[in-house]
Amino acid sequence: MEEESDTRKINNSFLRDHNYATEADIISTVEFNSSGELLATGDKGGRVVVFQREQESKSQPQRRGEYNVYSTFQSHEPEFDYLKSLEIEEKINKIKWLPQQNAAYFLLSTNAQLSEWSKEPIIYHWIITTLKNLKLIFLFLHICLHYFTFSLKCSLQVPVLQPMDLMVEATARRVFSNAHTYHINSISVNSDLQTFISTDDLRINLWNLEITDRSFNIVDIKPANMEELTEVITSAEFHPQECNTFAYSSSKGSIRLCDMRQAALCDKHCKYFEEPEDPSTRSFFSEIISSISDVKFSHSGRYLMTRDYLTVKVWDLQMENKPLETYQVHDYLRGKLCSLYENDCIFDKFECVWNGSDSVIMTGSYNNFFRMFDRNTKRDVTLEASRENSKPRAILKPRKVCVGGKRRKDEISVDSLDFSKKILHTTWHPHENIIAVAATNNLYIFQDKVN
Repeated sequence: MEEESDTRKINNSFLRDHNYATEADIISTVEFNSSGELLATGDKGGRVVVFQREQESKSQPQRRGEYNVYSTFQSHEPEFDYLKSLEIEEKINKIKWLPQQNAAYFLLSTNAQLSEWSKEPIIYHWIITTLKNLKLIFLFLHICLHYFTFSLKCSLQVPVLQPMDLMVEATARRVFSNAHTYHINSISVNSDLQTFISTDDLRINLWNLEITDRSFNIVDIKPANMEELTEVITSAEFHPQECNTFAYSSSKGSIRLCDMRQAALCDKHCKYFEEPEDPSTRSFFSEIISSISDVKFSHSGRYLMTRDYLTVKVWDLQMENKPLETYQVHDYLRGKLCSLYENDCIFDKFECVWNGSDSVIMTGSYNNFFRMFDRNTKRDVTLEASRENSKPRAILKPRKVCVGGKRRKDEISVDSLDFSKKILHTTWHPHENIIAVAATNNLYIFQDKVN
């Protein structure tokens, strides 16, 4: 990050009125596509909103990079398992874009969970298409039929094609079902562009994008006796270049790297990453705050990034015994773990993301703060996404948290932090310094300062 990159200029924001916002409006996932031209969000109400980047215009250069709503559709509906008296959430847990092969766009979306007895689908393969040309053809045929049926005595008239507004339609192309019993926490598309994995608390399944009625179980950590269960899978992702390699994290703070060439069931890992715990710092909360909520390969494929409750860690794939880099996200909360446990905030799952060159990493925090760490300069910055600075072209100023002692004018006390405002989901444009952060029911899009 350059000196001026400590300030970010807001590019666009998608806001819903807090007075009318409901639980269903809370954004639960956000994801750029591979080109960065589209940005998709999912919410707890099962809706998917796709934004498209505004095309550059010489007459309006100030609109460079703005994102507008492109399509909105209902991906999942709430279901109820009458046998178990359980409600199956419609919340969108993850969205993953598939490579674009023609004019249409493709994405995968998954909801919270599938009951053991329910036969309802859980993963949808969506195709998003534009219908402008089709509507023009239908209009032409309709007018022709009208003239030839009811106006045969009149002179032949050629219908005129009228321009129509662009129509975008989202259609469920495929449904992947009956493979998971537990909470689905992640999906990841393989670099071979033919397969993807879906992960729940105890299993990882491998799917072919063309086959919907069966999958292959490649990881299963479910014990014969559930009372012996000591950890769960929290996240999984494919290697960006090696189609046979994937990694998954656990609630015990460990990461396992697996090679699908070794065996059909990857119950034995080829590499195991875990940082030894310091016995002097062990407490009641140690196991909870060490649980990994997100794991991401770098674009180069050389590093792994993990996020636990208090830190972000970067691991070199050639060094298993300790992380290469450790960044403190909000270490000032270490003294408040007891109250965070009582209000369940200690179980929040924060995501982390790389920038396009793997030189900067970003993750969220409380009070609508999000943190950026420059791996080269070792500098970090805390920024805030809020309605007060959501005006277009507004410049974000760095924020600082005061732990104790005399508080400066531009600082905020740790006791004044609002834990109901949190940024759990973030994403970074694959090629440019444009980021999107989800703050409860609001989506904020920022970019580097543009002259």
